[in-house]
Parts: sequence; C-alpha cells; structure tokens
Amino acid sequence: MGLLFGYLFRHLVALSKRGSIEVEIKKLLVDAKGEAQIIKDSAEREKQDAEKKKERVLAELKEEEKRLTGDIKRTEERLVKKEEMLDKRQVDIDREVAHVKEQAEEIKKIKERADEIKVSAEAELARVANLSKEEAREILLKEAEQKYSTDLFARIVKLEREGAHELEEKARNILAASIHRIGNTKANEFMSTAVPLPSDEIKGKIIGKEGRNIKAFERAAGVELVVDDTPEVIIVSSFDPVRRYIARTALEELIADGRIQPAKIEEVVAKKSSQVEALMKKKGEDAVYECGLLSLDPRLIPLIGRLHFRTSYTQNVLQHSIEMAHISGILAAELGGDVQVAKAGALLHDIGKAVDHEIQGTHVEIGRKILQKYGVDNRVIQAMQSHHEEYPYETLESIIVQTADAISGGRPGARRDSAENYLKRLADLEAIANSFEGIEKSYAIQAGREIRVFVDSGKVSDLTARNIAREIALRVEEELRYPGEIKVHVIRETRIIEFAR
Repeated sequence: MGLLFGYLFRHLVALSKRGSIEVEIKKLLVDAKGEAQIIKDSAEREKQDAEKKKERVLAELKEEEKRLTGDIKRTEERLVKKEEMLDKRQVDIDREVAHVKEQAEEIKKIKERADEIKVSAEAELARVANLSKEEAREILLKEAEQKYSTDLFARIVKLEREGAHELEEKARNILAASIHRIGNTKANEFMSTAVPLPSDEIKGKIIGKEGRNIKAFERAAGVELVVDDTPEVIIVSSFDPVRRYIARTALEELIADGRIQPAKIEEVVAKKSSQVEALMKKKGEDAVYECGLLSLDPRLIPLIGRLHFRTSYTQNVLQHSIEMAHISGILAAELGGDVQVAKAGALLHDIGKAVDHEIQGTHVEIGRKILQKYGVDNRVIQAMQSHHEEYPYETLESIIVQTADAISGGRPGARRDSAENYLKRLADLEAIANSFEGIEKSYAIQAGREIRVFVDSGKVSDLTARNIAREIALRVEEELRYPGEIKVHVIRETRIIEFAR
C-alpha cells in the first residue's frame, strides 16, 4: 500500500508539473505571437512610411524635372530666336554688301566713261588746234611774258618797295595803338598784406595767452602773422595768394567779432575757405562779361576765376588774360581776323594753369584737354595752343594771341623773373613735404627758411614723425637749391573733444 500510495503521489506530482509546463509553453507561445504581431505591424507601418517618402521624393523629382525642362525649353526658344535674328541680319548685310558692290561697279564704269570722254575731248581739241595742251599753255605764257615782262618787273619792284614800308608802318601803328589803348594794371600785393587794427589792444587778443591764438591762426590758415612795432597794423605773410586772402578776410572778421580763440579761429577760417569758391565763380563771370564772351560754357567760368589767385612772374594771370583778350580783339579787328575767336583764345590761353598742380603735363596741353572736354570751338583751341610755340601757327588768330601775350608780359613792370623762381621754390618745398604718407598739411614760412609739417597722429607715431623730419630735410638738400638753411618742423598733435550734456 505504501508503494502504491507513493507511486500514485509521484504520478500526481508529475501530472501537475506537466500541466504547469504546458501552461508556460502556451503563455510563451501567446507572447511570441503577440510580439510577432507587433513586429509585423511595425514593419507594415515602416513600409507604408517608406512608400509615402518614395512617392514624395518622386513627386519632387518630377517637379524639378518639369522645371528644368521648362527652362531648357525657354532657353532653346531664345537661342532659336537669336539665330533667326542673326540670320536675318546676315541676309540684310549680304544684301547691303551686294548693293554697295553694284554701286561701286556703276561708279567705276561712270568714271571710266568720263575719263574716255575727257581723253577724247582733249584729243579732239588737239586735232582742231593742231597743238597739245602743254604746247598751247607754253605758247600763251611765252607771249604774255614777252609782251608784259618790263611792266611786270617794274610793278613787282614797286609793290615790294612800297608794300614792305607800308606793312611795317601799319604793324607798328597797330601794336602801338593796342598797347596804349590798354591801361597798365597796378602792381598786386606780392608777399604780404597789411591788416589795419582798430587799436593796439587787439594785438594782445590776436596773440593770445602764451601765443595760443596766433599759433592756432597760423596753423589753420597756413600763413605767418607778423606782429611788430608798427602801430595799429598786423602783417599777413604768405607766398600763396589764396591763403593770404583767406587769412586776411578771416582776420578782419575775427577783429570785428571780438571773440578770438582757437575754436572760433578754425570756424572762421573754414567759412572763408568755402567762400573762396564763390569768389572764383564771380571773378570768372566778371572776366567773361568784361571781354564780351558770353557764349562760353558755364563750366569754364570757375576755372577762369581760379586764375585770379595765380601769378606768372608776379603778374596776376587773370588780369594778364583779360588784358590779352582786349589786345587780341584790337589786333584782330585791325588785321581782319575773327575778333571773338581771338578774344576767347587769349582769355583761355592759360586756363591749364588753374589745375596744373592736379594734372600732369604742360599748362598748354592741359588747357587743350579742358577746352576739348567742354566742346569749345576748334578755332579757339587753335588760337590758344600756339602762344608758347608748342604747336604750329595754323590761323591768323593764333599769331594774334601769341603777339598779345608778348605785349602783355613784355611791358615795363609786368613781370619779375626772380620772384617767380622764388615762389616756385616755396611751392616745391611744400610739395616735397606733402609727398610723405600721413601728412595732413604743410606750410612754407619765414620766406622759405622754415617749413611746418602737420601729421596725422593716428597714422604717425612720435618715432615716425622724427624719421619724416629727417627724410624731408634730406630730400630738400638733394632736390632744391637755396641759400642758408631750411628748418623743418614736424608737429604731431592729439586733440580729444567731448561734450557735456
């Protein structure tokens, strides 16, 4: 019984374990089926997404293909139109070429027929007269020479003798009349200008504390103020007439205003500098009106006015040009030339000097380019370009302008050669200083014995400023000729301005 009971108990235990294992297997099977279903669903979704993405990419590619196809088609249409247009133009050109060739052939045939007619006519004349053309001409000349040889010789001798005397006398009278009809201009202020002062007390204001005001004025205007013992007068000294004019007018305004300080000085000098442009235009208009040349291009007026501040051998170039215009008009009227062309050529003969410091070349060549640019009559250009004999005399007016130039510049007291050389040396001195990098401005003062150079403190250091001073001195020694020595001042200043509001 014990054995039977043990066997049965073991069998029951085995059956219970078997049932639990089957349950676990079924559970695992169910779980596996569930996971498989999930994987299957996920794969299906990914497949659908891939299909949608593929369709979207295909649609984009088709749209891009459609756009590119359209562009290619439009390009092909434009190329076809261009080819058709070129073909049409080529046909037209071929037609014109053929037409020109036909006309050339017709002209050639007409010329050949004319030559044949001329030859036949000459042959017929020679046959009728029994002489060739050369033989007939020789016979006529010989008969005239034999018949009138004595009379012709006497007439020629008489004309030569009387004509030379009359022409010489007439030329002398014309030149004398031209010179006497033009009044000599007074000598312009040369190197300095005296500015009257209301009282000697104003000198102290101009000098300022420790010379602050006078230094600021000299730096802003580029001139030298000479304060000496002369009562109620201060001298403005500069070789540049433009600077001297700006300084004089600025100083007069400062004296009238009474507020003399560095900031006010710079403001007034800047204002007067801008007013110079208006003055140049007015001077040009006055010169054109005085000479009666109202048809000139308005763009030439300011350039003519700039000549007011230029000198040639100490002779004011604008006054010289106006004087020449009047002399040229008189000479042209006496000699039968074009008065307006002669006047215009004389007034504009030195127009190149207005910008010769900005453009390379002689003032004659620069003047020709300016007049050509503004469409001036070619006869006027021919009249002005020969006054220094750089170009041949092509017209009567060109000889008249050169003669008027010699008259105006050759009259007593008109020019001083030494002064011109002196001014050129001062200009060269400033040009050497301005050729270095970082230079703001430079002024030659003390009659060329000193030059002050102002540098940009942002670009030039103290050491560089020292080197610039030395290099300027070396170049001056190499390139200029001068008596004594020249002092070179290089000034580097840092100015900081702030506003309290």
